[in-house]
Amino acid sequence: QHYFIQSNLSCRMPESYPTVQFLEDKANEIRVLSIECTNASKSGHPTSCMSAAEVLSVLFFHEMRYSNDFPRDPSSDRFILSKGHAAPGLYSAWCAADLFPKEELLKLRQFGHDLEGHPTPRLNFIDAATGSLGQGLSVAAGMAYIGKYIDHASYRTYCMMGDGESAEGSIWEALSFASYYKLDNLVAIFDINRLGQSEAAALQHDIDTYRRRVEAFGFHTIVVDGHSVPDVLEAFKTAKNVKGKPTALICKTYKGHGGSAVADKLDFHGKALIACGADIANGVLAEVKDRMHGAKPLPRPAIVHDAPNISEKPVHFTSPLEYKKGSMVATRLAYGEALVKLGEASDRVVVLDADTKNSTFSLKFKNKFPERFIECFIAEQNMVGVGVGCGARARTIPFCSTFATFFTRAMDQIRMAAVSQSNLNMAGSHCGVSIGEDGPSQMALEDIAAFRAIPHLIYFYPSDAVSACRAVELAANYKDMCFIRTSRPNTEVIYDNDEQFEIGKAKVVKQSSSDKVLVIGAGITLDSALKAHKSLADKGINIRVLDPFTIKPLDADAVLEHTAACGGRVVTVEDHYAEGGIGEAVAGVLSTHANFPIHHRILAVREIPRSGPPAVLVDHYGLSGAKVEEAVCQLLA
Repeated sequence: QHYFIQSNLSCRMPESYPTVQFLEDKANEIRVLSIECTNASKSGHPTSCMSAAEVLSVLFFHEMRYSNDFPRDPSSDRFILSKGHAAPGLYSAWCAADLFPKEELLKLRQFGHDLEGHPTPRLNFIDAATGSLGQGLSVAAGMAYIGKYIDHASYRTYCMMGDGESAEGSIWEALSFASYYKLDNLVAIFDINRLGQSEAAALQHDIDTYRRRVEAFGFHTIVVDGHSVPDVLEAFKTAKNVKGKPTALICKTYKGHGGSAVADKLDFHGKALIACGADIANGVLAEVKDRMHGAKPLPRPAIVHDAPNISEKPVHFTSPLEYKKGSMVATRLAYGEALVKLGEASDRVVVLDADTKNSTFSLKFKNKFPERFIECFIAEQNMVGVGVGCGARARTIPFCSTFATFFTRAMDQIRMAAVSQSNLNMAGSHCGVSIGEDGPSQMALEDIAAFRAIPHLIYFYPSDAVSACRAVELAANYKDMCFIRTSRPNTEVIYDNDEQFEIGKAKVVKQSSSDKVLVIGAGITLDSALKAHKSLADKGINIRVLDPFTIKPLDADAVLEHTAACGGRVVTVEDHYAEGGIGEAVAGVLSTHANFPIHHRILAVREIPRSGPPAVLVDHYGLSGAKVEEAVCQLLA
């Protein structure tokens, strides 16, 4: 009783009856392959694939323009499967399109094989990893934005979501973004199959509520029978003619559609049908195969090669830095100035912000290159996802900025961006207690710990304007993700404008042959270390001062060499909580590699701080020059 659903589209003759039969066959082929590969792996989500089969068939065999020879062709249409657990359906569509043989598909979920449980860019036809639900539409919106406003190309972007994940707030952030920027090259597809993992989705088949909600966010919204090939064909045809707003398809479907033993039944989520019994598995396969028409194959639409060629050569500033040594410049200001220099060097640089551009100083980039600046408003999860989409297929070099503490609400997006092998760069300002009176809600005190845990990410912590600019330049040329921690207070310019910096290489700022203690600081705490150095030198005590520049990777060789040279005595000082910060990173190096006695003092924030003047807070929480001097004296006592 679930196979024929009243559509709001008027009944009209499809392009041709053979087209419909061919696409129905491909839909059922996708169902069969999804069942067979999940049976082979004895795990997976075949019923979630079965609800999406007709939409996938129309997309892959009638609508989308792509090439098996080069799935990431710059001009090809994009598809993001936000409901990543339906990966077997996506893999089956590509298999049915002859990208790879069925023998490969049957290796689904095997260790060492790239057809994993959820899609990742280890596969050459995947642009972004999905499976942590609610994130795909942001990535798709970023790709669509680049297509419309940067590439000025005709490729279109499609994103399929499940009804359960539509409860995620990030979906609605992405809908708002796509509507605001009039992304008429984007189609959001909601697979409303009624059932979640453990119970029915909140709205079940209240299709009109879905429609009204999505329409309220500014989409041209089409309600469609997701199992009717003619209806789906007509919906995509309509979407291509919509101008000035994105389109959403609200597809009424049924989980497990095509197999009467499993259709619209709750207990089959995440189960290979063979695990439910051979009778069920074989019966459903026979039922689906029985509907095959044996239709003749039809050609797919051809790619229109109109995406511009880009250069992926290294990007370097084309004009010199002009900071005066000894002047006071905030690293957040230097970040904005570096973005402008980078934008002058490459038109692939795009900058995103979350309504903090006058604080992060990304406003400087907007003022110079407004056509390459993307305001994401106060929606950090979406900003990160859009940034991932902007950088997909290496079309751009994206930089996202906001207060560092606000990136923590997007940590799942950041975690998944690493799985996506993204080239996303992030800059977080207003870190630590040194921001002062705004108080603890605005103070980033957890970000070093969080970002150190992200695979392959480079964590820059520049201490002056010159090193901040060089961090931006280095980040633009690194193939994976980067985070740049910038500070609100002014700090002294200590490096020459032509000083060379490298990822994973520290700088020794103060050194003598009689140094007693190594002090490691970054950002405003390097300033504290330098103040302690001067005060202690006046008392006849020499200390060595090390600027790590990157916290990940930490320059382990420098830490070991200079700790040993200072008799194993080291003080780390950081505007961050103690857990997971610079001190623990240094301790990890010393505990693993040092073959000499260690005396290590960690100065860090150890309680939830209060509002107050920056200098008062820095001293109260043990990070000032006086506190560094005190720690040094204690080690020497």
